[in-house]
Amino acid sequence: MTRFTNEAILCLEEGILANPVEGDIGAVFGLGYPPFLGGPFRYVDTIGAENFLRWMERFQQDFGEPFTPCQMLKDYARDSSKKFHSNDK
Repeated sequence: MTRFTNEAILCLEEGILANPVEGDIGAVFGLGYPPFLGGPFRYVDTIGAENFLRWMERFQQDFGEPFTPCQMLKDYARDSSKKFHSNDK
């Protein structure tokens, strides 16, 4: 699930997704992302980007390049006031 979530953030970073809501809806209804988590962007907002980044870095250390965190995740982790969903601020 961490790789999937990281990939969703990368899609937003690269402009493939127009916004986080589009990504959450597509992930839940189209790809089977656990609906109780609200989608990948809502999930990162809930647990905190810094916590998610720590998991990705640990997995990268243990399992290699497929778990490399994307730059947008790093940026959001550095600034804890940033949220993918603005109503969470």
